[in-house]
Amino acid sequence: MKKFSIYLMYTLMAGALLLNTSCQKNEDDAPPEENEEEIITDVLLTFTPEGGGTAITATAEDPDGEGVQDLEVTKDIELVPNTTYTLTLTLENSIEMEDITEEVETEGAEHMLFFAFTDGAFGDPSGDGNIDNRVDAINYGDTDKNGLPIGLTTTWTTGNAVSDADFRIVLKHQPDVKTASSGSTDGSTDLDLSWKLTVQ
Repeated sequence: MKKFSIYLMYTLMAGALLLNTSCQKNEDDAPPEENEEEIITDVLLTFTPEGGGTAITATAEDPDGEGVQDLEVTKDIELVPNTTYTLTLTLENSIEMEDITEEVETEGAEHMLFFAFTDGAFGDPSGDGNIDNRVDAINYGDTDKNGLPIGLTTTWTTGNAVSDADFRIVLKHQPDVKTASSGSTDGSTDLDLSWKLTVQ
């Protein structure tokens, strides 16, 4: 009986030790948490004319964040012909008072903005943007720590008057997949929004 009790005690102790080791291993082996997509409630596009002049803005808003309402354009883009603009993007989460622009810039190696526009809307870059093909021309003005474009600052030159054109921006979150050839289908989407564009 005494031998049985000692045997039982050792068996229970071994089981407890094995369980504890197993739990520690499972915690250590747990996959790292994935980066969550950014919550963006306010988007501001500011087109500043080269050489001075009045900046032109376009906006989009989502008053309830992750609620039932979607991010919607509240002011479209109206540019002047034959003018070069520097476009800067401002992104905010006004519900949680977060500066998403700063976050995207800080985590630039994980983010990239892609652009699409009606063919012929701009003289430079020409074409229709790089959402459909990464190698198509976009005049990026900022880069991440690896020398790859981010897209919070870009340059655009209008041509002649254009009516009823479109201008689309896609912000991709690409942790561990952003490379010199990664495109708009890689990673998760933080923002996908289109404005009506007029040049007159």
